[in-house]
Amino acid sequence: MSERRVLSGRQARTLEYLIVGASILALVLIFQPFALGLFSIGAAAIVVVGLLFNLVPLCQPGTRVRSLVMALIVIIVIFAIVTGLALASAELYAYYISPAD
Repeated sequence: MSERRVLSGRQARTLEYLIVGASILALVLIFQPFALGLFSIGAAAIVVVGLLFNLVPLCQPGTRVRSLVMALIVIIVIFAIVTGLALASAELYAYYISPAD
């Protein structure tokens, strides 16, 4: 019927190294003194890689790919909810401090 796809040792190690490598690259982009554009890319990358870093504990041989994808979906949904709450809070604060007509 449906075969269970699991991470092999090599795939798990590669995924883990990719996430850690992307983290290091994002930090280098943030702390480089040459271009403001690279800093901006690094700042966005830090957020994305910070979220992806939550997958590192799942990067074990034998972990089902489906559970890895489900964890990624949960991370994205939580991030979207927190971002929405933060934006709503900022809008309410801006409304609160605006002068009365």
